[in-house]
Amino acid sequence: MFKPVFNPEPPFSHGQTPRTAVLLCNLGTPDAPTAPAVRRYLAQFLGDHRVVEIPRLIWMAILHGIILRVRPAKSAAKYATIWTDEGSPLKIWTDKQAQALQKVFTTHSEAVTVRYAMSYGNPSIASQLDALKAEGHTRILILPAYPQYSGTTTASVFDAVYRWGLRSRLLPEFRFINHYHDHPAYISALAERVRAHWAVHGQPERLVMSFHGVPERTLYLGDPYHCECYKTARLLGEALGLSKLQYMVTFQSRFGKAKWLEPYTEPTLIALAKQGVKRVDLICPGFTSDCLETLEEISQEAQETYLHAGGETFHYIPCLNDSATWVNGMHELCDAHMGGWPIQSTDEQQLAKSRAEALALGAKN
Repeated sequence: MFKPVFNPEPPFSHGQTPRTAVLLCNLGTPDAPTAPAVRRYLAQFLGDHRVVEIPRLIWMAILHGIILRVRPAKSAAKYATIWTDEGSPLKIWTDKQAQALQKVFTTHSEAVTVRYAMSYGNPSIASQLDALKAEGHTRILILPAYPQYSGTTTASVFDAVYRWGLRSRLLPEFRFINHYHDHPAYISALAERVRAHWAVHGQPERLVMSFHGVPERTLYLGDPYHCECYKTARLLGEALGLSKLQYMVTFQSRFGKAKWLEPYTEPTLIALAKQGVKRVDLICPGFTSDCLETLEEISQEAQETYLHAGGETFHYIPCLNDSATWVNGMHELCDAHMGGWPIQSTDEQQLAKSRAEALALGAKN
């Protein structure tokens, strides 16, 4: 019988001042663009049953017997093409988003702590929850970096929180944001990103909205991801004033031989080039932070594929990253999901902290 191992915790203290935090959770990234670092990351990522739903014994044999022997070196070479002096783009942008969101809360005089964590890699969700709990946070809002809900991504974040809870006796109050694929602030931020690009480069013949792919069977098993991607695309198209002939939805990052959601991105780009479409702009609405899948797979590989097939101009439109409109949208989203939680002002929190320190000092003396 499974027995959770509880973390050693300080004795319960009555009268603890409630503190609120937001934990922004993204997928993750290797610690370095090297084969050993990528191997560690892929072992964790591809070892998650949410990501690969093949029977575990069979999949572990394939993963450790074949994939982790071959893929890390190839993936590391791809990571090396996008790595910066500061590190992985996904980690950099997620960190910047968390810092920018923290500033918005501070500007509103709301005593809310914002941190970021990764489902796979560092900093882990468990380590950040440990830190927030140690700092006295009693309410934590989990904000996944995935606008469209999928069992392969959003649910994996929730799993990590639940696993952490199994080893903690006194749990904070949790709230989870499942999705925001149709939230007005998210759609508005996407539209602003596209308009800003078009203001400089003009409008293309076709706007391609490429989402990360998942196996087609997930759709029939009840995953809403496919439908939410199409709703995002429809709302973005409407916000931009586009007809249905001016934009299209595709899915990228197919892995393995199973059928995934279609149409696939690269074959679609080849078809457009052969149809005589001279310029394509591509945006990845499902990614809120630029990463390997956008900077290498799309901006490099997909662009080369389109141009090689006869297309003349390809523009990749960057993710939302830390754009002010999106950061304010994240704040709006958090505010809505923290409804009913009494949020202290920064002045009130400082006063409560001073009183607690004074009481502790008096008790000591």
